[in-house]
Amino acid sequence: MSNSAATLAETSEAEIAVHWKEEGYYYPPAQFIGQANLTDPSIMERFSEKNFPECFREYADMLTWFKYWHTTLDTSDPPFWKWFVGGQLNACYNCVDRHLAKYKNKAALIFVPEPEDEPAAAITYQELYRRVNETAAVLRDFAGLKAGDRVTIHMPMIPELPVTMLACARLGIIHSVVFGGFSGEACGLRAADSGSRVLIYADSYWRNGKLADHKAAAEIAVDVAQKEGQPIDKVLVWRRYPGKYSSAAPMKPGRDYFMDDVLKDCSRTRVEPASMDAEAPLFLMYTSGTTGKPKGCQHRTGGYLAYVTGTSKYIQDIHPEDVYWCMADIGWITGHSYIVYGPLALAATSVLYEGVPNYPDAGRPWRIAERLDVNIFHTSPTAIRMLRKAGPDEPKKYDYHFKHMTTVGEPIEPEVWKWYYEVVGKGEAVIVDTWWQTENGGFLCSTKPALDPMKPGSAGPGLPGIYPVIYDEEGREIPAGSHKAGNICIRNPWPGIIQTIWGDRERFVRQYYQKYCRNPQSKDWHDWPYFAADGAVLASDGYFRILGRVDDVINVAGHRLGTKEIESACLTVPEVAEAAVVPVVDDVKGRMPEVYISLKPGVSDGHRVAEKVTAAIETMIGKIARPKHVHVVPDMPKTRSGKLMRRVLAAISNRMEIGDITTLANPDVVEQVRRLVQGEARVPTREGPEDLRRFGQEA
Repeated sequence: MSNSAATLAETSEAEIAVHWKEEGYYYPPAQFIGQANLTDPSIMERFSEKNFPECFREYADMLTWFKYWHTTLDTSDPPFWKWFVGGQLNACYNCVDRHLAKYKNKAALIFVPEPEDEPAAAITYQELYRRVNETAAVLRDFAGLKAGDRVTIHMPMIPELPVTMLACARLGIIHSVVFGGFSGEACGLRAADSGSRVLIYADSYWRNGKLADHKAAAEIAVDVAQKEGQPIDKVLVWRRYPGKYSSAAPMKPGRDYFMDDVLKDCSRTRVEPASMDAEAPLFLMYTSGTTGKPKGCQHRTGGYLAYVTGTSKYIQDIHPEDVYWCMADIGWITGHSYIVYGPLALAATSVLYEGVPNYPDAGRPWRIAERLDVNIFHTSPTAIRMLRKAGPDEPKKYDYHFKHMTTVGEPIEPEVWKWYYEVVGKGEAVIVDTWWQTENGGFLCSTKPALDPMKPGSAGPGLPGIYPVIYDEEGREIPAGSHKAGNICIRNPWPGIIQTIWGDRERFVRQYYQKYCRNPQSKDWHDWPYFAADGAVLASDGYFRILGRVDDVINVAGHRLGTKEIESACLTVPEVAEAAVVPVVDDVKGRMPEVYISLKPGVSDGHRVAEKVTAAIETMIGKIARPKHVHVVPDMPKTRSGKLMRRVLAAISNRMEIGDITTLANPDVVEQVRRLVQGEARVPTREGPEDLRRFGQEA
């Protein structure tokens, strides 16, 4: 790009020109179109603005309702939209019970253990019904839980996780699933915020060929929750191998119980599914924010389930006879929406894989796909990059055939997209490159697989019933084909959007709606655009290209990590005076955190302190947040008002042009830091990705 970084520092992201080559189109094959769920181009007319919000009846009518709703969208308390008001349903009933008449002996879930010598286990809808009922009985009768209570579930990718989620949904208990790779401390903080008095754990799970001790994290979680003022009454522990305890952590009598033991008293118990209001919360999903405290995204029952069911059918093209494998973790929103609730509501067969995709080698995913005859594959650009790097020719060795492939979690580079299409998909599969967020419930932008051509690097147009727009900082719309980047927003509510942030209505309004709200007194949804905090460009063909975060959240392998949260962890190390976290390009993960610390006076052993910082980050957040490097620097570049100039540090980390530093109070420190990081010789600068060129523009 010809603009200097000095100019970039003074402009908003909306004014940055974008110069990349528009990729050519790829078209869906006739064989796919012939069997697709969505082939009627009139869908865009049905879901056009003149038919909003009644268009979303089409999704809601895919569900079974105990009581039909009377108002599709209630806008009386903006932006706290209410969907399908007056309706009553149960998410578990829709995902399990209603399929029994036709599909009871069909596999609902196929569990693939990481050890290849352990056979895959198919769980039929009838078996799932039995397990969910018995687990619900334990939660109700043994743990004393009822509708509206919260439960924190910190579990790996084993079948007991979706069973537990569905058991909660059956009773109307609000589940909060914490990603299994997060630390016990992260679990405890989330349990405290949600007010959970019961934790549900697994004793162990396989990862990278080792049986990891997971129960040990429960002790930390209980202690942290207690310190935060939330006592934990019970810890229920699923054993990876029933009857055999695989953790070194002792079970505490009177608090800790093995699920396979207490389930014996609930054998053959049947629990009626609770009739839940459409607006009753179904689950909380905690995600990093721009401040240190993670936010609990609260998803409703009716609107959320309708939206993930509709998008699973139309965008994922899931039929009951398909074998569908989403390689995400259920601990993230993708797993909730597109492993558990969406596919099971459609009576799909959903594959659950325990371990890492390249264990014991890069051929593992393709062996699983061949063995199970998977025909829909769903994964992240990070996993695609990793598999491409580890085994670029591996897919050719296996006789599997995908009809459909999804990419999710972050933008995918065109060259990686083409490998995914040509090598993984063998040129036979349609790809949907989806854009959405934890807060959104389901996909917002994507091509419609049988109707729209694909374009590498571009997510595609807004989904039916989703009306995206790009605004500049002042709220002016940036037109299609202008080659200008800006903030992508959604002009309208939709059923999958979160209800609120748990316990913090003000933060919900401030974070998502305040920036572009035209009239805070208005009850007209047109005045309340949703601000996604992602940068994007709209091509002349109506396809959106997502550029990444415009706030200080780092997208690590599709997982959003708040820099403030990581910096807070750094500052728990007593020797650290200041900490700054910036994103750095990584060939596999896309972005990783890179940490800069300055030491308190009198502290000299920087190497030891850097090791303590890494350990603190892993303890407080998890290994997913492990920094690529920890740099000990003499001082941080700061403005005269005392703000850390993360833009400068990001430029140094990524070998980019540093730009104008005349606003700094200590400009001399920049060269000192550059030498520490890059070495004595000045490394040639490069332009760097769009999101890094914008990162941390405090000046």
